[in-house]
Amino acid sequence: METRPAVARPGTLQRLGRTVVLLGLVSFFADVSGDLVYPLVPLFLTVTLGAPVAVVGLVEGLADGASNIFKVGSGLLSDRMGRRMPMVTWGYGLAALGKVLLALATHWGVVLAARTGDRMGKGIRGAPRDAMIAQAAPPDIRGAAFGLHRAMDTAGALGGAFLAFLVVSLFSNNLRLAFAVAVVPAFIAVLLTFAVRDMPLPAVAQRERGPRLAGWRRLPRAYWVVLAVMVTFALANSSDAFILLRAKNLGLGISTVVLAYLLFNSVYAALAYPFGRLSDLLGRRRLILVAFAIYAATYLGLALANSAWAVWPLLALYGAYLAIGEGVGRALVADCTPADLRATGMGLYQGAFGVGVLLASLAAGLLWDAVGPQAPFLLGAGLAALALLIGLRYLPGSRAPAAYST
Repeated sequence: METRPAVARPGTLQRLGRTVVLLGLVSFFADVSGDLVYPLVPLFLTVTLGAPVAVVGLVEGLADGASNIFKVGSGLLSDRMGRRMPMVTWGYGLAALGKVLLALATHWGVVLAARTGDRMGKGIRGAPRDAMIAQAAPPDIRGAAFGLHRAMDTAGALGGAFLAFLVVSLFSNNLRLAFAVAVVPAFIAVLLTFAVRDMPLPAVAQRERGPRLAGWRRLPRAYWVVLAVMVTFALANSSDAFILLRAKNLGLGISTVVLAYLLFNSVYAALAYPFGRLSDLLGRRRLILVAFAIYAATYLGLALANSAWAVWPLLALYGAYLAIGEGVGRALVADCTPADLRATGMGLYQGAFGVGVLLASLAAGLLWDAVGPQAPFLLGAGLAALALLIGLRYLPGSRAPAAYST
């Protein structure tokens, strides 16, 4: 009997395809820009402009909140239009304009406007882009797709943080020059979006779409449970700016704070893809619960630390949390969302998470000024432990129903 030659099955990276890789490149350059700026903004506010720490909480909380709240609207609109890329391009464009405004800022109010505009752009692009990644990747490697995207995104963060370190080291802590340099990769990211082909909704989703109010009522129970658990955790998840301020509070200088930021992003970039692939094999639930536990341990350590050396292992641990929580969390939400509501579901999740981050950041800034630098981290550790307990009881498994696998 004639036997057919064996055909090698493409590897996971080959199966992810052009769209996932191109969107990863766009995020790479956007994060070179964003993370050249991000670790310097709290120092620019408090040292250069003389603003109190509570203003850092206000700026970063409103910026992150605006980002995630806009994801709700962009997700709804993207599903209604049946198109993704126009909103992705506009989102990256608005973020680039925010970098220009930041380079010109002379008052913390201008920084607030710049950061809010920047993060609004992130909000506009986030849900449509994540819906494209979920649609482009086969369901059995969806975790790997989000892991690869987060790895490329964070590789850009590493490049940006390294550029920030070079600028402040070579140009006498000239933060404004660093902000001006960040404008260039921001516009490269915008140009790269034009190379990504739009992905219309699957045919079955197009037939089912029809006019309806938001479609939230069709989201399954598993989605709402995941949302509730993740929003509880968001209340612990104050802006990373407070981690950087805590590093400076424990004795690190400005350039060394940037190196600390570089450290946890290095761990994040190295582990994001392996953890995403591991979630495809072991399930999302286990890894999300591990992420909550790591976060609680990191924040407790930052609260109790009394010397600069403790910053380094704690931030490496924090990078491991990010590697699990960011990509695997998005994959879990995508698993629980019908194809024709995927951008809506991703946007609603990120919007609700953003409200939690806003509240957490405002509380962290007030606690820092009123009680002390340990207080925000004790609160974050306690709330993360609470989310872990709730997740152990209620968080569902992560295998997507067949209807949602497109």
